[in-house]
Amino acid sequence: MFDEPSSYLDVKQRLKAATMIRSLLDSNTYVIAVEHDLSVLDYLSDFICCLYGVPSVYGVVTVPSPVRDGINIFLDGYIPAENMRFREDSLSFKISETAEEEVADRTPKFHCPPMTKTLGSFQLKIEGGDFSDSEIIVFLGENGTGKTTFVKMLAGKMEPDDGAEKPPQLNVSLKPQTIAPKFQGTVRMLLLKQIKAAFMHPQFQTDVVKPMKLDNIIDQDVQTLSGGELQRVALVLALGKPADIYLIDEPSAYLDSEQRIIASRVIKRFILHSKKTAMIIEHDIIMATYLADRVIVYEGQPSVKATAKKPEALLSGMNSFLATLEVSMRRDPTNYRPRVNKLNSIKDKEQKAAGQYFFLED
Repeated sequence: MFDEPSSYLDVKQRLKAATMIRSLLDSNTYVIAVEHDLSVLDYLSDFICCLYGVPSVYGVVTVPSPVRDGINIFLDGYIPAENMRFREDSLSFKISETAEEEVADRTPKFHCPPMTKTLGSFQLKIEGGDFSDSEIIVFLGENGTGKTTFVKMLAGKMEPDDGAEKPPQLNVSLKPQTIAPKFQGTVRMLLLKQIKAAFMHPQFQTDVVKPMKLDNIIDQDVQTLSGGELQRVALVLALGKPADIYLIDEPSAYLDSEQRIIASRVIKRFILHSKKTAMIIEHDIIMATYLADRVIVYEGQPSVKATAKKPEALLSGMNSFLATLEVSMRRDPTNYRPRVNKLNSIKDKEQKAAGQYFFLED
């Protein structure tokens, strides 16, 4: 039995862990796993049981369904066999066409120069690039390739190596990877202290606070919150600060599958409407592909030497990234969810032979 085997792992490690867990199967063994990363769940599972109910009150486990049906039942919020709806809204990965039209005219807003950073025996080379407003850049790479280092350099918390041109001085809002709450008081007190103007604004309440379901925990003491509750508060705090660029490190950590999709929607909508730039480090590949307008792919050897390439389009970036992982993906025709092909399946072999590791549309 495995409880959230993908936590703290990067994409490559998650898929390796899934392969290792599948290798345990034989005629006398079966495996039960709890998992919030839907792409890992796809890769790992033969059958899916959905759990629904009211958190901290009651839960119901459905009968096992085949993988695709099970995940689609969960996303749809409706169980056809029992004619039972357990969520009002279905969760889809389709980005609205109006949102696409809004950002058709992207103009470069600021430039990040090429930089290097040496930390002990590790060397990071950054190729730099131009970034525009209403745009989300997702960093793709293994743990230990310097993604968080790059974010800290942009935030001004780390200096590049001597002689390198420094990134432009920008107003930055950072959501760090690890969240250690020191604040003594309730969530409401924290939000009023840190982001009072945004928190009191009706638009921010509608677009961010309510979808992130902070109303349920608004009067709880910050020190008593769970990991997932802290993550939701940290995301609201980060988005509530006025900034030119939002740096968000692993927004999916500690969140369940449903919260991940809602958080992705909130970030996407906020960045579009506020006409700002966001840079996001994310290992949940479904969340990464939903969020990304462009991607920065990291290459090299973790903890030794790595290169952050120039920003590139989602399709070409994901294609080169998945090629290094030796994994192919397709989209589900009903809810557009990216699905990882089972290793050596017919679809997997076809896509790899054609060099198409990632499909934007089927």
